[in-house]
Amino acid sequence: MDDQVRVGIAGLGRSGWNIHARAFEILSDKYRIVAVSDPIEERRREAVEKNGCRAYADFDEFIRDREVELAVIATPSYLHAPQTIKALESGKHVVCEKPMATSLAEADAMIESARKTGKILAVFQNSLFNPDYLKVKEVIQSGKLGRIVLIKIHSHSFGRRWDWQTLKKFGGGELRNNGVHLIIQGLSFIGDREPEVFCDLQRTLTLGDAEDHVKIILKAQDAPLIDIEVTRACAYPQNTWLVMGTRGGLTGNRFSLRWKYFNPEDLPPRHVEAEPTPDRSYNLEEIPWREESWSIAESEYWGASAIRFYQELYKTLRQGKPLAITSEMVRRVMWIIEKCFEKCKI
Repeated sequence: MDDQVRVGIAGLGRSGWNIHARAFEILSDKYRIVAVSDPIEERRREAVEKNGCRAYADFDEFIRDREVELAVIATPSYLHAPQTIKALESGKHVVCEKPMATSLAEADAMIESARKTGKILAVFQNSLFNPDYLKVKEVIQSGKLGRIVLIKIHSHSFGRRWDWQTLKKFGGGELRNNGVHLIIQGLSFIGDREPEVFCDLQRTLTLGDAEDHVKIILKAQDAPLIDIEVTRACAYPQNTWLVMGTRGGLTGNRFSLRWKYFNPEDLPPRHVEAEPTPDRSYNLEEIPWREESWSIAESEYWGASAIRFYQELYKTLRQGKPLAITSEMVRRVMWIIEKCFEKCKI
């Protein structure tokens, strides 16, 4: 029990309650919720009844709670930067929900605050622990697909949305909300290279004033082209993943992937022929494909990335291991977002 990390959660909405608090419940040997903060009394009461913790309506009172060792900032996006900085300056380690901030300048201020205070700043970019992403990464790194030419990562749906995350004044929009997950995945396949950025942002079905259709292309030298789509205007959703390589490819969604590839040694030797083909045909040969697949039950998928995130964070907090997802990695996501807003005025 002495090794439990003492947690305070600010914001008991969708992510604070359904993702973070649930992960701490599963990892109760490593984490204990000692305090919460939320302006809604009913939410505070529910948290106290379930966790036996203290509850605060005011965030400033919450961060003065001396027992809180790790503050989870799961409040609306426009509050992430100021509240993270306050929490760091009050002596807390911080997990900040995505998006890290609403601007690159805010992200830099957060990183500087963590440096000055010597406290850990971890951004909840848990998609780097998604089971499907980890499997795609494993297949690519195996070399089976050859040189990777193109990686498409899509998040498609169709429908209106009218909550606070559709409003610019709250830091809303699909780019910051769901786009950050695909962006950080895409950047991981590019490596440290600085990519060229193409972006198209549109308002389609949303009732708010922020974008709900996002198209991003990332191009870097000696790296696969990254094609990202996050939209609520796709009536025919495509697969989450499409990977094209010189020896094969991969396709699938969060719960099921399949890939096929060939061994170059299994193909007969060929050379370029300038003469017309005897039967006026195109070149055609049978590829001796090798096929593999992967799947996971939906019940196992949901929550898996949050649990892995906090398992890794525990190693940092209690064993001194480096952060698995650094704030500098997430700063690159904020840089891409800044580029997108510079290019697209909506």
